[in-house]
Amino acid sequence: MQPWFHVPALTGSLVRLEPLSADHAADLAQAVEEDRSNYTFTLVPRAEEVVGYLAAQFDRMTDGLVPFALVRRSDGRAVGCTAYWEPRYWPGRKDLQAVEIGFTWLGASAQGSGINTEAKLLLMRYAFEELRVVRVDLKTDARNHRSRRAIEATGATYEGVLRNWSMSWAPGEEGRLRDSAMYSVVSAEWAGVEARLLERLAEQRGSIRTERPGISEGSAA
Repeated sequence: MQPWFHVPALTGSLVRLEPLSADHAADLAQAVEEDRSNYTFTLVPRAEEVVGYLAAQFDRMTDGLVPFALVRRSDGRAVGCTAYWEPRYWPGRKDLQAVEIGFTWLGASAQGSGINTEAKLLLMRYAFEELRVVRVDLKTDARNHRSRRAIEATGATYEGVLRNWSMSWAPGEEGRLRDSAMYSVVSAEWAGVEARLLERLAEQRGSIRTERPGISEGSAA
């Protein structure tokens, strides 16, 4: 399968976003079982379902998904996943107009560590500065207040709730639609959002360090 655009591995001080592959399966199977209490509204497989989950993500690449493993740099273990998703192009052009960041989950040991903050920083920076999008979307189940707080902490703007908008991942709601809380960052806001993410990352690390994480070359997703 070919990606709809090339994305190298993205490396920060805490996390490396690597194109998702079967090589991450063993680590992810361990991460998903650390503590599942925060996964009520999120698509997170059980350990025995990880191989099938990866296969489904690879299939979604034909619809525009570019999936990553979140690899914790302190121990080199994959501790979660994220993705670019729902690309939108300028009318009559091949240039990207907007992209969504989604399909994100983290193992319990990585939650609150700064990894999610840095992953959002890396993905938004690449989207605005390399892909030249004018908008990044984020959405979550409207009932998922933990996820909504995390999105709001990035500086993204809340745009409202779209009713019956996305598939529900809540137990017992298979095949049903959920209401989705919608957020965005537009290009004119990026400098301020980047500064906010760097400040939040420094707070989470217990440090005043604010250098820019970089991009390292890797294979396309």
